[in-house]
Amino acid sequence: MIRWLVGLIGWSLAATSALAADPVSIGVGYLGIAGTRSTLSLLEQPAENDGVAGARLAIEDNNTTGKFTGQRFTLEERRIREGEDAVQAATALAEQNGFIIADLPADVLLKVADALRDRGTLLFNAGAIDERLREADCRANVIHTAPTRAMLADALGQYLVWKKWSRWLLVVGSHDEDKLFADALRRTATRFGAKIVQERTFEDKGGARRTDSGVTQIQRQMPVFTQAAPAYDVLVAADESEVFAAYLPYRTWDPRPVAGSAGLVPRSWDASQDQWGAIQMQNRFIKLNSRRMTALDMQAWTAVRMIGEATSRTNSGDVRKVTDFIRGPDFSVAAFKGTRLTLRDWNLQLRQPILLVDGRMVVSVSPQEGFLHQVSELDTLGYDRPESKCKLK
Repeated sequence: MIRWLVGLIGWSLAATSALAADPVSIGVGYLGIAGTRSTLSLLEQPAENDGVAGARLAIEDNNTTGKFTGQRFTLEERRIREGEDAVQAATALAEQNGFIIADLPADVLLKVADALRDRGTLLFNAGAIDERLREADCRANVIHTAPTRAMLADALGQYLVWKKWSRWLLVVGSHDEDKLFADALRRTATRFGAKIVQERTFEDKGGARRTDSGVTQIQRQMPVFTQAAPAYDVLVAADESEVFAAYLPYRTWDPRPVAGSAGLVPRSWDASQDQWGAIQMQNRFIKLNSRRMTALDMQAWTAVRMIGEATSRTNSGDVRKVTDFIRGPDFSVAAFKGTRLTLRDWNLQLRQPILLVDGRMVVSVSPQEGFLHQVSELDTLGYDRPESKCKLK
């Protein structure tokens, strides 16, 4: 008994000493583009802190755990202005931060990743959904918490096929990103047995509809644009450039649902998500930011939480150890989406359910019932291992 008491006292003293020691500092950077992108709906205009607000909330969450693990997390934000050198900004951010959350266009992200590769900085892509970043242009120092276009398209396609809405009228915008989303939707249709009965292109001719006569103009234009289509079940819009899709619901010639870039929309997160403990997360975010949480906020939050989970499990802030653990079979992270999320080791894409939302509610969550996979049902969304062209370098 005496020996046991002596041992207990010794353990208590050691634990007290460890808690009293200075915590290990783990620096996380946030790199984004200055300014915000305008949307058609005044209700969906992005906030100045879109994305980084989610990262800040996750830093608080990490530091709550860090009090017991002897770790302290800090966040440093850097915004790239027009004409500024992104690589220079990233390099300066990497001086004090071994991990960087990036909300950058694909080409800029690749330049930054290549510039920081020898430094050992680990990047988390929270914004770019381009497929090529996980395929031909994949990088070993970039982990992706943002979903891909193929994942979003597959999530939507599974639900439409499950509903037996298999005949699609595909309307595509005239911008490059619209065409990329259309490519993903075509792949989805082929993959799950839907049929695109016709494709139409909506040309962006400029001009502003936000005028006194705008509603009248839209009400006349959209029915005519969708007139005389072959029989179809649902209109699927590819309009990432935010030109026309929001004007389609309730204005098509035939009374048909709209999906894709408007109507029923696939997203990694939505302010209406209230399942699996998400209300607690949503309320904390609103209290801190006086607004609701967006998909970009959640993608940044998830990235920072991945860092926190890995540093806690490895009891280390070393970038190499953290990277190896995240890429390993024992890693997972909880994200209020009904299942723990893991990483696809062949292209460093985070597996995740995709929400299908209508602007007010979560209509469904994909993968849908009946879409099976030999490893993970989440791998029915996007490019699977046998399809991948990624060679991490």
